[in-house]
Amino acid sequence: MNTQEKPVVQFIATGGTIAMKIDPVTKGVVPAITGDDLMQSVPDADRYARIEVNNFAKMSANYITNEWWARLTQSVMDALNRPEVAGVIVAQGTDTLEETAWWLDLTVDSEKPVVIIGAQRNASSSDFDGPRNLLGAIRIAACPEARGKGVMVAMNNQINAARSVTKTHTANVETFQGGNFGWLGEVWDDKVVFSRAPLRRLHFPIKGNEWPTVHIFPMYVGADGMFLRHAVDNGTQGIVVQAVGMGNMNISMFEAVKYALGKGVPVVIATRVPNGRTMPIYGFEGGGKTTFDAGAIMAGDLNPQKAKILLTLLLHNGVRDCAALREVFDR
Repeated sequence: MNTQEKPVVQFIATGGTIAMKIDPVTKGVVPAITGDDLMQSVPDADRYARIEVNNFAKMSANYITNEWWARLTQSVMDALNRPEVAGVIVAQGTDTLEETAWWLDLTVDSEKPVVIIGAQRNASSSDFDGPRNLLGAIRIAACPEARGKGVMVAMNNQINAARSVTKTHTANVETFQGGNFGWLGEVWDDKVVFSRAPLRRLHFPIKGNEWPTVHIFPMYVGADGMFLRHAVDNGTQGIVVQAVGMGNMNISMFEAVKYALGKGVPVVIATRVPNGRTMPIYGFEGGGKTTFDAGAIMAGDLNPQKAKILLTLLLHNGVRDCAALREVFDR
């Protein structure tokens, strides 16, 4: 295959550890390299695709907002709408990478693959994992079998779906896992192998620049609902509670949830447990059934940060009715 016959893959660089090195003065890890610099570390890339580099940002973790995500969605769509582009790669810091993946999965309307990568080790490390992750992502983005799989996180040769993937270790290169759902596939030396496809897909358009304020409040021993009440009194438009177990909380938090619901503020109940889902089972005060009966929405298998993103996009699209919100979270 000559160069002109190879698919085009756009690489959108937004910073993160994958674009950092150790500063010789401060000895701290800081932003240091561009997307073009990263491509120099992957000399085999042209075997699989023609790469375009979009240096979107230098430090994603410091600047991510709903507005920032909306601009990123537009950049991804601008690339994917071009017929010669087979797929897009986004490199980002791993701390919030799963949230960006989920946001893009919900807002990008295309069958073409979007692959999110990062690095656990900075570019000064002798075992820097950035080049391996970038080459794997290029191969996935150029792979016809990757179409229709939604947004994927691909690190350490493992491919995970945006909905289920989460960061599980602060430093290990195998940090991103899909929990009980497992990987979508793997990147091997000879080919990319997919074993399954995500079935629970949602899409929401971005309509303008007005974004609702949505906050997450954790349940823990001694949690006080006063902070949740304060948020409601100061204009918060949506709330996610990081409950315990299948969706339970103490009396103080339960009373605050009822206060929010009484003010017309939607409340979604997620769990701090890594696997499983929230369900209206327990009937004691603060149990999942009592909050559900009071009008709260169960997040299902979405973790709190992903439930927040889904609620944000629903409110952005004018969906506020309890039944309508429940229907989407149940899909």
